[in-house]
Amino acid sequence: MTEKGSGRWKERTTCSLLRQQTMRSNRDDSSAQTEEPATVNGDLFQESNGPTDSYAAIAQVDIQRQEPESLRKWKEEQKARLEALDSASKAAEAEWREKAKKELEDWHVHQNEQMEKNKANNRASEEAFLAETDGDSPGSEWERVARLCDFNPKTSKQAKDVSRMRSVLISLKQTPLVR
Repeated sequence: MTEKGSGRWKERTTCSLLRQQTMRSNRDDSSAQTEEPATVNGDLFQESNGPTDSYAAIAQVDIQRQEPESLRKWKEEQKARLEALDSASKAAEAEWREKAKKELEDWHVHQNEQMEKNKANNRASEEAFLAETDGDSPGSEWERVARLCDFNPKTSKQAKDVSRMRSVLISLKQTPLVR
């Protein structure tokens, strides 16, 4: 228990000493700041609403650690190269978009032409079919059936065997039923 308590006391004392040293160095570095540090619980604090001189000290260290000239030059060249690549890729993308838009418009035009051709063909075939079906003369029923059926067994693309049906239809065509 004594060790833990003494360890905390050492940490507090070390932090307090560091703060005091920082405050002293800040006071010495800066002649513009005239505030005196406040004491809270035995620790010294400098009250300020804006950035303190410790920030200025960090900025000075950063200035001292500036990158070498060759590294800075490489970064600038790399930035210029990347900007050139970005502009080239944006130009290529714009070109691709224009090309895609033109191709899409051409496709729509071609698609509309095909639809109009299909509509015209369908109307013509429908009219021809209706003209054939209107001719109801007695005895022509089997001729119409023969036109609708494919009696060539080699051109048939069906998977089922329809040879029996085909032979029945052919025999009925040759010798129709008598009523």
